[in-house]
Amino acid sequence: MKNTKELRTWLDDMKLDHPLVIAGPCSAETEEQVLKIAHELKDSDVNYFRAGIWKPRTRPGMFEGVGELGLRWLKKVKEQTGMKTCTEVANAAHCKLAIDNDVDLLWIGARTAVSPFIMQEIADALHGTDKIVLVKNPINPDLALWLGGIERLYTADIKNLGAIHRGFSTYEKSKYRNVPEWQIAIEFQNRFPDLPLICDPSHITGNREMIFDVSQTALDLNFDGLMIETHFDPDNAWSDAAQQVTPTKLKQIMQDLKIRKETNTEADYENSLNNLRAQINVADDQLIDLLGKRMKVSEQIGALKKEKNVAVLQSKRWNEILGNMILEGESKGLSEEFVLRMFKAIHQESINHQEKVING
Repeated sequence: MKNTKELRTWLDDMKLDHPLVIAGPCSAETEEQVLKIAHELKDSDVNYFRAGIWKPRTRPGMFEGVGELGLRWLKKVKEQTGMKTCTEVANAAHCKLAIDNDVDLLWIGARTAVSPFIMQEIADALHGTDKIVLVKNPINPDLALWLGGIERLYTADIKNLGAIHRGFSTYEKSKYRNVPEWQIAIEFQNRFPDLPLICDPSHITGNREMIFDVSQTALDLNFDGLMIETHFDPDNAWSDAAQQVTPTKLKQIMQDLKIRKETNTEADYENSLNNLRAQINVADDQLIDLLGKRMKVSEQIGALKKEKNVAVLQSKRWNEILGNMILEGESKGLSEEFVLRMFKAIHQESINHQEKVING
């Protein structure tokens, strides 16, 4: 995509003094539920009221949304509260219905964004629309696939575009419902700094207790806004109960978040420094995670050596690793002294883990 500065127009035109906030229930359940939540949010910093009308579910028989009926409820939200509305669309028919019912913002979910064919159908259905269209990252950590979907919409003359980072699926055990893989979001911003990027901490965490921390990290990384699922009775929500917060809690989160403002040269410096430090924090978390995985493999090696009665220390293998890592480190601008110190420490920790398995 070229000339992406025009993609920020819709966000800049809002002239917000705080990050963009999209909030509302995961699913529209009843008219009363939708309107009650909307009225509780109308005097807050929420810019768009969200509600899932069509819910893509993994297995048949699960609640898949109220469908077109819910669009009437969103109309009433706009009439009664003045808030703009938004919902997820998953095919061309959804797009037509949403536009016909004057929904202001459409987002395309992770399951839909993963399919180039469906993305093209949606792009054709929305060709030339002035509606805001946001694309969530695909469920798998593939930056090219994410960008490809956005490019299909851009090629369809849809200028009010943006993206939503909602984390990525993983088979590995994690404290997150969908691991954030912040480095992918950082690369996204580096490549397209003028494309508005929203964070969805609800789907990243799957846990309302973690939403504040993930939201703060997103703001520290210069995200443009947040999408947070909100319900007046989260524990009894029809879908994704654990990740929804009450309107009161949402307002508290927005008050407690540290929002950086660009007001002068010193503030610009602090903003840049905080952004870089946030990137370091992300990299450090990844380092610890990778080291933990490495030690798990070392323990498996220890179990194999125990079974075959093989010595822990393998000097030839160690020297090969060290030589390769010194060369690799030099190619990355790391000194030989640093690489030696680091890998000696890693090697010793690996030996400790293997010995624990063998002698345990």
